[in-house]
Amino acid sequence: MTARIASRTGAGARSAPRRLRRRPTVVGHRRRRAGADAGTGVGEGAGAAAVAFAVGSPGDLCGSEARRFRGSGRRGSALGRGRGRGSRTVPGGPGPAQAPALAPSRLGALLRRALWWVVLTVTGGVRRQGQLPPRGCVVVANHSSHADTAALLAALDSRHRPTIGAAADYWFASPWRRRVCRVLAAGFPVRRTGGGMDDLMSMADGLRAGRAVVLFPEGTRGADGAVGAFHRGALVLAERAGVPVVPVGIAGTDRLLPKHGRLRSSLVRVRIGEPLPPSATPEDARAAVAALHARTGTEPPRDSPVRRRVAAVAASRWGLPLAFAWACAEALSWPLMPELLLGIACVALPRAAPRLSLAALAGSLAGGLLALQLANTGHQLPAPLTTDRMRAEVRHELAAESASAVRHQPWNGIPFKVYAAEAGRADVPAADWLAESARARGSRTLTVGAVFGMLGLLLHRLRRYYGAYVALLGAGFAAGLSVIVAGWS
Repeated sequence: MTARIASRTGAGARSAPRRLRRRPTVVGHRRRRAGADAGTGVGEGAGAAAVAFAVGSPGDLCGSEARRFRGSGRRGSALGRGRGRGSRTVPGGPGPAQAPALAPSRLGALLRRALWWVVLTVTGGVRRQGQLPPRGCVVVANHSSHADTAALLAALDSRHRPTIGAAADYWFASPWRRRVCRVLAAGFPVRRTGGGMDDLMSMADGLRAGRAVVLFPEGTRGADGAVGAFHRGALVLAERAGVPVVPVGIAGTDRLLPKHGRLRSSLVRVRIGEPLPPSATPEDARAAVAALHARTGTEPPRDSPVRRRVAAVAASRWGLPLAFAWACAEALSWPLMPELLLGIACVALPRAAPRLSLAALAGSLAGGLLALQLANTGHQLPAPLTTDRMRAEVRHELAAESASAVRHQPWNGIPFKVYAAEAGRADVPAADWLAESARARGSRTLTVGAVFGMLGLLLHRLRRYYGAYVALLGAGFAAGLSVIVAGWS
């Protein structure tokens, strides 16, 4: 009897732990399901944090999140052995909430903002209106293109160290995407298949510390330009952290990088609206973003009609022939240097600077070779704004250095046509002349074109003053030419 009782007691003692071990598993499963249904799980999680990038640093997520999304099955990873031998949680699936770091590098944020500003400037320009509030905030914006991310990175202040939610099942599903998201944008992962609301709530302390968390509440890119319905995750986060919701309207990214389309040139504009209280509803936020988007998209950019006409010519089929003909004529007799044309056209249309510079270089070499042949056969072309002292100096250099004397031309102010004509009279071989003049003229023409192209990019926001710039450029060239001619008289 005693043995039987002991046996039963021992069996009961051994069986009870099994029942207890099974119950927490079921309860935990139910809790995760409830959290997914009530929070930003399927649908809501995707809406609260659409695929995006943000300013930050590679170490924005602390070690636990880095291990959780590594997916390598190493010790301590929630993706590997943390749930039992042989089991693994894929990124974006149920699991513990993330705990991103709260103090990313402000220098990193500044560098990323500069990077995306340069990228967007090269592809058409970026313009921002409005400011974020001085303290932390949740930024909600319309979403029609992957370029929306770059627009926000370039527009938002680096002092807010903004971070943008990125879909964990996409941007954190492979090592290279994870590195891109963290290094270039410092995105934080948000699961779309349960647990997304917990991921968002983990950013509350960062918001209270002054950060800006940027989310696309539509959850996906729109195809027709209309602002879709907003999910509630961003608003819940703002209310939990006690920070305002800032609506932002983005226009031009759907033309810059259309959905399923190719990259093209377009001006991107970002308009930051007035903050909404933390108690704002998804409908309130959507209405504010839609109004900003409509206003930003319909407002014509301030531009100069002169710049538009010059840019149209530079981009047309006549742009390259014009640059070639101008430089060729200057090498023969025309008094105005091709650098003047580059200064006008490359600032008006910076992306055309490389091909216009090459066309001008080709025209200058062709004109110089033709001038050399004409002078060699006894023909003399008019050479306005040149002096006898210039020709005497060139003859002295050619006698000492032959064709390589043309290397002095970019720096001494003597027109190229003087060197070409005097080289013909001195019987300089055409092949030697072409090689040396290509080296000398190439360094000058291509450098000048690159400088004016960069100037056009930097002054993109001031393009409405292009007419005044052309007037100042013309006056500067005229004054410089007068000084050079007077100095060689």
